[in-house]
Formats: sequence, C-alpha cells, structure tokens
Amino acid sequence: MGVQRIGVYLAHPRPGSFNHALYEAVVDELRGRGCEVVAHDLCAEGFAPALTAEETGTVDPAAAPTDPQLALHRGEVATLDALVLVHPNWWGMPPAVLAGWVQRVLAPGVAYKLGTADGEPAGLLRAGRALVLNTSDTPEEREHGEFGDPLERIWAACVLPYVGVADVRRLVFRTVTDSAEAARAQWLRQARQAAAALLD
Repeated sequence: MGVQRIGVYLAHPRPGSFNHALYEAVVDELRGRGCEVVAHDLCAEGFAPALTAEETGTVDPAAAPTDPQLALHRGEVATLDALVLVHPNWWGMPPAVLAGWVQRVLAPGVAYKLGTADGEPAGLLRAGRALVLNTSDTPEEREHGEFGDPLERIWAACVLPYVGVADVRRLVFRTVTDSAEAARAQWLRQARQAAAALLD
C-alpha cells in the first residue's frame, strides 16, 4: 500500500478545547507516520452548514457546487483512504457544523448512489475505515441506559455505512470538563494509538 490519504475533521468552535488537542494529536501522529493528511477545522474555516434548496435531493447526482469551499470538500472526500471525525457530544448529536458537513458533502453522486428514494444505497467513498473521537460529560452508564448512545447509531449505523465505510471505530473520552491533566494525557495517547491503527 502506498502513502495513505486521510481526512481529519474537527467540529468544535472554541480554540484550546480538548477536541482541538485531540485533532492536533491525530494530525501529528498520522503525518509522523508518513500519511498525506487533509486536515480541516470546520469552525475555524467557517464551513457553512446549511443546505441550500438545490442541495436537498437524495436520488439524482448532486449538481456541481458553485460554493468553492463545498467543491473542495466534495473533491477531497472522494480521494480519502480513511476518515477521522473529532467532535463533542452535544444533545446526543454532532455539532451543527459537522451535521451540515455530512448533509452537504456526502451528497448523492459523491458519497453514495441511490436508484430510488426507498432503495438500498451503494456507497461510493473509497475510504473503508473511519475513526470517530468523541468527548462527553455524560457518564457511560447514563449514556447507554437513558439515551442509548445516539452518536454510535448516527455514525456506525446511519451515516458511514451508507457511504461505503464498513469499518467504523469510535472512542469516547469522558467526563471531560472535570478531568485531570493525567487523564487528558492518557486520552491523547489513546487517540494517537487509534489513529495509527487505521494504517494497519
């Protein structure tokens, strides 16, 4: 296998957040291992998450975007060997910027094809692997018992398999707000190890 091209996407608006530290650690680890890393801090770049009326189709291939930022992201995602998504758990959902990225970038004809609206999709992405890194302040027992771990469903059942990513890995770091420096250092090591494992 040649040089692997990996996209790393961060969705957190506050500079200095632990999500930023995870993102920087993963980018550093992958570049240090010789990967070509396509790194995007979606909030810092001002990615516009809102779908336009013209972008709401689900069957016909999406028209070429007039938004150069959207065109860049769609072009890049089709060339990746793996994806890394870094974001907090907010209300059991990814932040709006990442939800909008999914809806605008993983478009029909780009990330999947669908014969009919009720048909089975065929994933188009060549990225066979993805790593999702989440932060949370909800204890694990409550997350699973009360809420059913909605982020696991979103990424591993709804989004990534739909576009052809069969191998979905996920780590959740919790609880972040009251965490000690030693715990954060260990989490960063785990994130690096998980990113490196994408290359195996």
